[in-house]
Amino acid sequence: MKPKQLANLLTRILGLSFCAHGVPAVIAAIIAGIISLIHAMQDGNPTGAHSQYWWGYSMTYWITSVIEFATGIYLIVRSRWLVEKLFKDEAE
Repeated sequence: MKPKQLANLLTRILGLSFCAHGVPAVIAAIIAGIISLIHAMQDGNPTGAHSQYWWGYSMTYWITSVIEFATGIYLIVRSRWLVEKLFKDEAE
């Protein structure tokens, strides 16, 4: 296997890893938000979704996991271009 092919494969695997780490984080953020909503409603707050926990922790978790997932998709789609950029001076 040539170095560029190997680098392309490893870049795609890295992208898949980013995607795999991003999906459970989104699910965990949804569960944390639901728990926060239930907890806030039990405390008598009718607008439980606006609690400090939801906007502080869960939204940050959402944003980072979506960025991680998007980075993984980008690495998978643009792996060949990225490898060409990294290995532009290297001969086959």
